[in-house]
Amino acid sequence: MTTARGARARARIEVTAAIKDEARRQLADEGAARLSLRAVARELGMVSSALYRYFPSRDDLLTALIIDAYNSLGEAAEAAHAEAAGSGPQARWVAVCGAARQWALEHPHEYALIYGSPVPGYTAPETTVPAAARVGLVLIGIVRDAYQGNGVARPPLPAELKDEARRMAADLAPDLPAEVVTALVAAWAQLYGLIGFELFGQFNRVVEDREPFFRHAAAQLAHGVGLVFPQPGGTTGAGRRKSSGGGPEA
Repeated sequence: MTTARGARARARIEVTAAIKDEARRQLADEGAARLSLRAVARELGMVSSALYRYFPSRDDLLTALIIDAYNSLGEAAEAAHAEAAGSGPQARWVAVCGAARQWALEHPHEYALIYGSPVPGYTAPETTVPAAARVGLVLIGIVRDAYQGNGVARPPLPAELKDEARRMAADLAPDLPAEVVTALVAAWAQLYGLIGFELFGQFNRVVEDREPFFRHAAAQLAHGVGLVFPQPGGTTGAGRRKSSGGGPEA
């Protein structure tokens, strides 16, 4: 009985993987908006009713693909961060950003699924959030390490944004200054904007040597969140500008 259950479980895993692989192929050929369970079933030689036992709707299949894509991207970012573990915060930040870019270049259709145009009629459920947060959590962790060490330079914050900055800090990283968390959110958006511009062709005939351009831009984002560039003598302005308090401020 146990052997039979194990065989059925393995078969289900294999069929699920085959369904996802065919769906990814359709994403590349047709785009997410035209993903069809019937078309996936037809290509796999399955009847639609059999496929529905694995994914009851197109949205369920899209959600599974989205979570897989976010997790794959997150794994790439985490691996880059681990590889750069002995480096300073700026170098780790740039390494993680570079890993996100490289993943996108290698998985353009999956990147488009998670950071491209919304799929008509689809709303991502809360189950996608933990996977979607992985890259952001790595970047927050780098800034947190810097803040708890030599410190971070605090970006200026206009008075009209202070309440929203405090709210974001409370939600995302209550142990970091509110102005730093605000800069982190902006840097997160700018990172994916840089990647999207390259991936979707907006840099054509504008930026030719894109890898060094991206590294420079990622370093500027690091500076913007308070990971200031090393100064002569091995010190940074960050340590001099860290306050004694550890919580959000504005």
